[in-house]
Amino acid sequence: MNARQYIDFLSKIEKLKCHTRHSWTTCGTQESVAEHTWRLAVMALLCKDEYPTLDIDKVIKMCLIHDFGEAITGDVPSFYKTDDHEKREENAITELLSTLPEATAKELSLLFDEMAKLESPEAKLYKALDNMEAVVSHNEADISTWIPLEYTENLVYGEKNCTWSEWTMQLRAQLRRDSEEKIKREGKL
Repeated sequence: MNARQYIDFLSKIEKLKCHTRHSWTTCGTQESVAEHTWRLAVMALLCKDEYPTLDIDKVIKMCLIHDFGEAITGDVPSFYKTDDHEKREENAITELLSTLPEATAKELSLLFDEMAKLESPEAKLYKALDNMEAVVSHNEADISTWIPLEYTENLVYGEKNCTWSEWTMQLRAQLRRDSEEKIKREGKL
């Protein structure tokens, strides 16, 4: 990749630092897509010992690229996302990848395909962690930032994607307990 392509691509995905998500941080700022992506990659790195047979480097790559399309589309919370939103994000990913050298674009495209199919253990782990990072973020945020549907959504969000592994099921169960405790402590239960 030549220097110009490299810098131009970095400038395109820089927008991930600008686009905010629905969740808020503990210091009261709205979380950026880039902040979510960073912690998701750290989550993958930290659970490598739980999955010695998985290609954790591949999982980390999936975590790092999974929201590339949102550099163009911005983030839409999962509970508002439609098929049209999904299609626009897919088109944005195709547009972004087309600016990369062929070999890099092909490698990343194959990762996106694998992630979409959710068949490999690496894709399943990435997706489970992606869902759970959102729950962790909500559990950390002030409850005043929650909208009414999150009192139930935070209890179940991503459960289906966690059923493929005992470790992800245990982690998701702990996050549910944390959500329930937060809701009760804040007098919302």
